[in-house]
Amino acid sequence: MSTTSGDLPTTPPPAQQAGPAGPPQAFSLLRRLYADHEMSRIFGEQATIESWLATEAALALAQAEVGILSPAEAEAVAAAATLDSIDPAELWREAAVVGYPVLPLVRAISARLPEGPNGRVHYGATTQDIMDTGLALQLRDALDRFEVLVADLGDGLALHAVRHRDTPIAARTHAQQAVPTTFGAKLATYLDELARHRDRLAELRPRVCVVSLFGAGGTAAAMGPRSHEVRDRLAARLALETADVPRHVARDGLAEFGFVCAAMAATCARFADEVIALSRTEIDELVEGIGRHRGASSTMPQKSNPILSEGIVGLAATAAGLAAPLLRAMEAGHERAAGEWQIEWEVIPLVAVLAGGALQTAARIAAEMQPRPEAMRRNLEGADSLVLAEAYMMALAPALGRERAHDLVYEASRVAREEGVPLDDAVRHRLPSRTLLGEAPITAGDYLGEAQRACDAAVARWRGAGHRESRG
Repeated sequence: MSTTSGDLPTTPPPAQQAGPAGPPQAFSLLRRLYADHEMSRIFGEQATIESWLATEAALALAQAEVGILSPAEAEAVAAAATLDSIDPAELWREAAVVGYPVLPLVRAISARLPEGPNGRVHYGATTQDIMDTGLALQLRDALDRFEVLVADLGDGLALHAVRHRDTPIAARTHAQQAVPTTFGAKLATYLDELARHRDRLAELRPRVCVVSLFGAGGTAAAMGPRSHEVRDRLAARLALETADVPRHVARDGLAEFGFVCAAMAATCARFADEVIALSRTEIDELVEGIGRHRGASSTMPQKSNPILSEGIVGLAATAAGLAAPLLRAMEAGHERAAGEWQIEWEVIPLVAVLAGGALQTAARIAAEMQPRPEAMRRNLEGADSLVLAEAYMMALAPALGRERAHDLVYEASRVAREEGVPLDDAVRHRLPSRTLLGEAPITAGDYLGEAQRACDAAVARWRGAGHRESRG
């Protein structure tokens, strides 16, 4: 998404339509404002048709390599399998009659060929072979794009994590101050989660970027005795994985893809929720971004709403709802689906585009957000802050026992809260012996535990094996 610092995201180009004969496309304000343009292109109309054409061309050339087609026939088919051969309006009109687009696609390619080669298009294949293989090409490109988007977000968070490794902030549980931590350690949890998503993307690739060529009933009988060789050569030509078992109704890989998309979007939403919470007027520990009319209200001039974060929440919640239908698509029976396959046509592109938008928008926030260490410190050290209660309890536990120490600090916390006195004073007033605590009050820096270590570990893992700098 092209942006300038501090400005709202630029709107994407008009959505691709389904051709003159296609129905008007429902307008999505969410995707209009927050979609990743490249992911939208990968699953756009033109790229989808091109994926089918690329599969038909590569199929002919692979068949020539094993002698099913002559080299001249294969080259003629490959030359005709281009967008120039396709009238989108006619393609979609015929597809609406057939129920699938491959038959009219094949007829359009064949119409551009002379006698002989025109009978060799789509030779021995079935519709789902072409569409599933075309989808595998799109999924490969989508995974490439996801790797970039995850890297952008992770790199942005890593910079802040390093910069704020030692910046104290209140950790919060149940939305209330809990114990001290550091802002770097807080970001480390997101960074480590993104590292796991990066692993998931790599593990997912061989399970979804797979060629399909098993014919009508999954036996590849129409391809002849060298069918497995054609399939291997087709996979090699398209830079996809090959397979020995048909997957026409085995859709677990695609369900996994949908889950990973939804999970990445959910990570972005968790980050967005954190930004929303920390930017609350009463907390003021983080500013999402600065810019003229950034998050402005139409009626309240003082407002600067965390509007990008809100967009991520919407994207992620929608993506989460799309994961379940892919489990339904896994229930297809026999050797070919009877309606379950069509679920994927709607869900796979949409869940990928939503996840891409969430990642891209989160990366923008990471690049532009402005942490406010002075506010973090002020909230920690305020007179009404009880964030060190556990620290006092554990300091007293060796001498008093944990339960007695807990009760003493619990009562001191109540008094500190109700009377507005420092926790240190309230605790010391109840001590059976003043020697149980040192002379100086406990500070947040005294009770950070492994916060800095966790931050270091997350950054090291992120910047270690698999980081894009290592890939050149």
